[in-house]
Amino acid sequence: MQDTPTARPKTDFARRRRSAATRIERDLWHQLRDRRLAGLKFRREAPIGPYVVDFICPSARLVVEADGPLHADAEQKRRDDRRARWLESAGYRVLRFSEDEILSDLARVLERIETALLERSSNIGRHPG
Repeated sequence: MQDTPTARPKTDFARRRRSAATRIERDLWHQLRDRRLAGLKFRREAPIGPYVVDFICPSARLVVEADGPLHADAEQKRRDDRRARWLESAGYRVLRFSEDEILSDLARVLERIETALLERSSNIGRHPG
């Protein structure tokens, strides 16, 4: 499958972001990679539609975002909300964690991610009524 001209810049952007990951993103990635959490595969800095997400579990359609200090800005919060709405309309659940939260209580963050994974995994393929 060939990259389309519009997809290539997002792929390059995602690759650059993987190379420039913060320590906190690397710490979280260490816990999510290699099916270490609930036995499910994660990818990092993955393009989805017009966005590049920090971490995604494709099989559970779960996106995990690690928010640094820039995300406290009001305009950035509006962009984050718009992005989350788009991802949710595409069938993803979005979990956001501040870098402080990840740094101070990684075990709790992982517990919340695992709970969401298990909920999402058990509901995949189920159709209402």
